[in-house]
Amino acid sequence: MAAKHEEPQSRMALDVVSGSSTLTIPNFSQAPSPGVGKFLSSEVFAAGGSDWAIRFFPGGRNPMNSDYTSVYVALMSDVSRVDWRALFVLLLEDQSGNNNHLVEIFEQSLESLDYPATYGNMWGNPTFAKRDRLAASCYLKNDTLILHCVVGVVNTRLEGPISYRVVVPPSDMGQDLKALLDSGLGTDVNFLVGSEIFKAHKVILAARSSKFEAQFFGGLGDSNKKYVWVKDVDPPIFKAILEFIYTDEFPDISISQIESSTSTNVLMHLMAAADYYCVNRLRLLCESRLSENITTATVAAMVVFADQHQFHKLKAICLKFAMANLEAVMESEGFKSLRDICPSVMSEFLALGAAWSA
Repeated sequence: MAAKHEEPQSRMALDVVSGSSTLTIPNFSQAPSPGVGKFLSSEVFAAGGSDWAIRFFPGGRNPMNSDYTSVYVALMSDVSRVDWRALFVLLLEDQSGNNNHLVEIFEQSLESLDYPATYGNMWGNPTFAKRDRLAASCYLKNDTLILHCVVGVVNTRLEGPISYRVVVPPSDMGQDLKALLDSGLGTDVNFLVGSEIFKAHKVILAARSSKFEAQFFGGLGDSNKKYVWVKDVDPPIFKAILEFIYTDEFPDISISQIESSTSTNVLMHLMAAADYYCVNRLRLLCESRLSENITTATVAAMVVFADQHQFHKLKAICLKFAMANLEAVMESEGFKSLRDICPSVMSEFLALGAAWSA
C-alpha cells in the first residue's frame, strides 16, 4: 500500500470590514410624497475602503412602484478592485418595542456585474414597503421612521501553504441562545421576580430543567401560562439561572447586585436556586466553587446551609475542613452563632471536638 501523505495547499481567507448608518425620516405621514425618483439620503459612511449612503424614496424609485417606498444602499465612491463583494442589511425599526423589524438582506459581487462599480450605483428593493400601510404601522412613531443600514465589505486574500484540513470552530450555540434570550424574540412566558420581569422560552426551559418541564408540560402543568410569579429568589439570582440554562456557562453575577452579600452568600443563594429548579450541573458547579473556598470564617455558615438543603457532599467536606482546623473554627463568630441558628449542627461540631481531643 502506498504511503499516504498530505500535500500543502493555499487557502482563501476572508475579512469583513463593516460600517453602519441610521436615517431618521420625520413628518412621514404629514408631508406629501416628494414624487417618484426623489429620495432622502443619510450621511455618507465608510465600509471596506468605500463610501456609502442610505437612499430612501418615499414615493418609489420608479413609476411602476409609486405605491411603495423604495430603499437602496448607494455607492458614494469609485471602486478599483475587481474582487469586491458586499453584504447589505437594511432594517426599518419596529418602534413598538416588539422587535418585529422589517429587514432586507442581500449581497452583491463586483465580479458578477456587467458594468464598472462607480459613484452613484445603488442596490436595494424598489418595493420595500407600501406607503399607505406604513402610516398605521408599528414602524411609525411620532410620525417618524427610523431606518438602519449595515454594509459589510468582504476582502479575500490567499494564505498558505497549509495541509488539507477542515477547521471546526468552537461551538457558539451558547452565545446564540444567550443573544436570543437577551433579544426577547419568540419568548412566551414572563417571570415576575421582585420588581423585575424576565422573558423566556418554555421549550428551552423545559429541555434543561425537569422543574420547568413539569410546570409547563406536565400532567398538572399549564403550557398556556404567560406569567409566573417567583418568590424567595432575588432577581439577579433568577437571571443567573436563566443565563446558565441558555448558555451552559457559569453566569457572571456581581456581589453588588445582591444587598448585604458576600461571594460565599451569592454562591449559596445560586446553589439553592439551581437545586430548586433542578439545574443540576449549575448546582454542582456552585458546590465545587464553595468547597474550594472554605475558610474558618465561612465554614460554619456553609455547614448550616448544606444541612438545611441536604447537600451531603458539601456538608461532609465542610466537616472535614472543620476537623482539620477545629480550634480556629470554634473561635469564629459563625461557630458562636450556631447554638441559636442550628443546634443539631452545633452538636456535630461538639462531637467532632470530643473525638479530636480524644
